Amino acid sequence: MTNALRLYVHYIGQSVRSQMQYRASFLMLSLGTFFQTGIDFLAVAALFARFEHIHGWALPEVAFLYGLINIAFAFADAASRGFDLFGIMVRSGDFDRLLLRPRSTALQLAGQELTLRRVGRLLQGSIVFLWACHTLDIAWSAPKVCLALFAIFGGACLFVGLLVMQATLAFWTTESLELMNTMTYGGVQTAQYPMTIYRAYFRKFFTYVVPLACVNYLPALAVLERSDPLGFPVVLRWIAPIICIVFLVVALQVWKIGVRHYRSTGS
Repeated sequence: MTNALRLYVHYIGQSVRSQMQYRASFLMLSLGTFFQTGIDFLAVAALFARFEHIHGWALPEVAFLYGLINIAFAFADAASRGFDLFGIMVRSGDFDRLLLRPRSTALQLAGQELTLRRVGRLLQGSIVFLWACHTLDIAWSAPKVCLALFAIFGGACLFVGLLVMQATLAFWTTESLELMNTMTYGGVQTAQYPMTIYRAYFRKFFTYVVPLACVNYLPALAVLERSDPLGFPVVLRWIAPIICIVFLVVALQVWKIGVRHYRSTGS
């Protein structure tokens, strides 16, 4: 484990150095991401300018959800670029090179690139999150701070798990199915709002199949000290991010099954 972690850090170091060769490009791409995601929040704010509340949730409370999910996704998106582009590697036959190396293929893909320009989404999400916390005047305590950090870590694990699942499908389809984007990028849009606004079948899918509710909705209820009309146990609010970590572990086991069934394209 220590050796694998050391190798991963080395991969990341190489990726950062290569991207920092073009600092102006990095700054422009980061700013572009910052303003692009900023427009998304302006759309949310415009919605609340017309409707002051949505199912009892005001703009600062939804901003709390928005910031939490976007921070988590920024980390996941930056660290999983290799899985996101895996379909190209399968088509070109480049994945064969990874199989020849005496290291985990998942580790090699995870360390392929740390996409630094995602710092734009991270910064934008953090600004919205801090504004929400200031506006709501949250009574922070050590357990609440730990829960917020744990929720961000769990959310990152969930989205990495989804990208691993998307990459695994390419073993059979030779293409990364765009359908999975409805659960990654679409999942970010979904989790920006409280789960109570969605229909029952939609809530159940994003709670029991893809546990998005465990990323920010349930932890947010605990931090904001809100009641839950959906009736989830109170203890679940505090341990929900564990489910996201389990999701990643399961995704990595499914990845191993895909690797065992891999057949080169012969490119």
